[in-house]
Amino acid sequence: MWSLLKEFLAFSRREKKWWLIPVIVVLLLLGVILVFTASSGIAWALYPFL
Repeated sequence: MWSLLKEFLAFSRREKKWWLIPVIVVLLLLGVILVFTASSGIAWALYPFL
């Protein structure tokens, strides 16, 4: 897992694609929010916003 992160950072540094880092971070945060809210009682209120 850490090697994948290191490889991604090396790629973004080498190819000057710094805009990819915030995109990946936002996608990971949305995934974490979906996983943690799927089993909670407030999930019905959060789905329209995601």
